[in-house]
Amino acid sequence: MTAETDLRARGLADRRRRLLAAWADAPGLWGFLTTVDHKRLAARYIVTTMAMLFAAGMLGVDMRLQLAAPDMHRMGPQGYDESFSLHGSTMLFLVSVPVMEAMAMWLVPLMLGQRNMAFPRLNAFSYWMYLEGVLMLWIPHALGFTPDLGWFEYPPLSGPAYAPGHRADVWAQMITFTEVAALCVSVNVVVTIFTMRPPGMTLGRMPLFLWGMLVASFMTVFGLPAVMVVTSMLIADREVATHFFSPSGGGDVLLFQHLYWFFGHPEVYIIFVPGVAFVSSIVETFSRRVVFGYVPMVVAVLAIGVLAFGLWVHHMFAVGLPKMGADFYTAASMAIALPIGVQIFCWIATMFRGRLQLKTPMLWVIGFIVTFVIGGMTGVMTASAPLDLQLTDTYFVVAHLHYVLVGGAIFPLLGAFTYWYPKATGRMMSEVWGRISWALVVVGFNLTFFPMHLLGLMGMPRRIYTYPAEMGWGPLNLLSTVSALITVVGAGIFVLNALLSYWRGRLAGANPWGGSTLEWATPSPPPPYNFDYIPTVDSVAPLWTRDELHALEGLSLDSREVLVTTLVDAKPDNRQKSPKPSLWPLLTALAVGVMFVGSIFSPWPIVWGSVPVAATIVGWFWPTRPRAQRGPLRART
Repeated sequence: MTAETDLRARGLADRRRRLLAAWADAPGLWGFLTTVDHKRLAARYIVTTMAMLFAAGMLGVDMRLQLAAPDMHRMGPQGYDESFSLHGSTMLFLVSVPVMEAMAMWLVPLMLGQRNMAFPRLNAFSYWMYLEGVLMLWIPHALGFTPDLGWFEYPPLSGPAYAPGHRADVWAQMITFTEVAALCVSVNVVVTIFTMRPPGMTLGRMPLFLWGMLVASFMTVFGLPAVMVVTSMLIADREVATHFFSPSGGGDVLLFQHLYWFFGHPEVYIIFVPGVAFVSSIVETFSRRVVFGYVPMVVAVLAIGVLAFGLWVHHMFAVGLPKMGADFYTAASMAIALPIGVQIFCWIATMFRGRLQLKTPMLWVIGFIVTFVIGGMTGVMTASAPLDLQLTDTYFVVAHLHYVLVGGAIFPLLGAFTYWYPKATGRMMSEVWGRISWALVVVGFNLTFFPMHLLGLMGMPRRIYTYPAEMGWGPLNLLSTVSALITVVGAGIFVLNALLSYWRGRLAGANPWGGSTLEWATPSPPPPYNFDYIPTVDSVAPLWTRDELHALEGLSLDSREVLVTTLVDAKPDNRQKSPKPSLWPLLTALAVGVMFVGSIFSPWPIVWGSVPVAATIVGWFWPTRPRAQRGPLRART
């Protein structure tokens, strides 16, 4: 028996050596620039989005300091306009959507038992495009021409007559960069989930995490083209004298709002649905049972994905809609609360009927549920057209927006970061400091933004840089500002906890939380090839139903291959060659970036810039001789 065990160990060691040679990146700068490893690319996304979160957060604190007391003059109206425009644009377009897609990029292949995603080079291209979007917004800020019309630059204020220069162009083209990146990741996630599930993972056995990411990706594919089109139309109005939004030329300024909010409101749920995916995974693990009501949960997330596209006009109640239209969108806006309520009650039932463990990730979930319920209730209030007319452009809307986005996205994200941190790094974050940061952030956040509801009811308008003392808004604004500083302290402790734990944290092991899904079946951190063997599953919680996973053999050990399975039943179909590391995604992103940046100064870069873009795409897809197929796929027990 000892000799047989030793032989198996040597065989496994040889297998790992060959897989590492096939899947590892080149060392040094070349490997950094050419990698297509979904884990490395996702880590870059996450680090970059966290840097943007910090920058946007500091802008928010700066605005809070300006509003802490009446008649403050730390900054003038132009500086305040630039600050809230940069803060909102960064949070919505450079943090919220990209960080959720980065989490999907990191986790989806691991949860599917795969070695990479369907289109690895598309992942690389998406990151470089996203990074160019970051630079597109922040380099102009450093050079002194920051966008200053908010995070939704309505015409005619953003038109050529009222916004000379290139501030509005910078904002519009930044969106193009980031939305191209988001579309690339979303298409990749959809194809990966549909065609690369492990054998046995039928659609009815997919973890709720995968359902959430699938729905969010479909929403991105359907919603983001609208905002890319509308910002391109705005640039055309400004640069080549079209009249899409100019009434004097037969255009309509409300067309901009319709197209923008057709994306803008689904974006709230594009951000929220991944948060639902995080919460479902965390609740399942720390309740020690599969989430109650699997089918209602899936139906609810699908319903959110559909209903989210039917209520964008509730952002436009103040533009003079017909009463019938206002009533319809009021009803649609209230209806979306029903599937969200189903999900919350399913999570509560899971916790109630399970063996609840209040670890730090679970605390973030509890903070999410409480905060998001408050945000949801104020959302139902603003969904009513008569009340919304009174609250539009007041601080009540600012409070509601932050409760929904921070409570619905950032709190689950911080819980997910804590939950999967040991899988990514191999070490545990400090539980004590995790609880301290949770308490400071949750309490500080609520004391920052809940008073804004009252300020809105008292009539304080949004987007003002100062106010007179006789309005009586000073005490609540001071409370919000002090609480914002408490939130920053809590966030700083969270970051320090993550950084120090990376070097000093307790070793985690493969499955420190006792999770049920496949990502916990591989070492922490995962090797470049993720899994020694492609696992097979027979339930929605495979690690809880079997002591050892069954696996599939037959993929090449000496070249990059991934398993392709059928859409519904996830039966093995064929093996697909997975692209190797390449510099072409970076070169293509640079070519596209030069074309996009040039287009805000002249239309000709679109014409001449298409030549290098076409050349890099040809290089990217230049055919190579495929390797011969290895032996047949076979089960391994």
